[in-house]
Amino acid sequence: MARFRTGRVAEQIKKEISQLIQMELKDPRVGFITVTGVDVTGDLSLARIYISILGSDEQKEETLKAIGRAKGFLRSELGRRIRLRHTPDIEFRFDSSIEYGSRIEALLAQINRETRES
Repeated sequence: MARFRTGRVAEQIKKEISQLIQMELKDPRVGFITVTGVDVTGDLSLARIYISILGSDEQKEETLKAIGRAKGFLRSELGRRIRLRHTPDIEFRFDSSIEYGSRIEALLAQINRETRES
């Protein structure tokens, strides 16, 4: 039963954090961010938010720093939007799976072209 609740809470956190980053966060250093997933501990004390950032490595670092500084604002807004007894601590992690997938796709397309040419 607890798994279902943590899954629902994780999905709700993902939805709300995505909206907050897109609509409420006014930091110019924040680039194009996609929230790819959220893992919540069983006791709902910690939420690991996985984000994917478009841009160069320097832009990604600046965006991660800006998101880290906005963590308090995001947590307080999350507490207002989601009614829980305790708002979970937020931890942002970089998710490179989208980059990895696009790199694999590009390599496969290159191999496909090479086999057609020969």
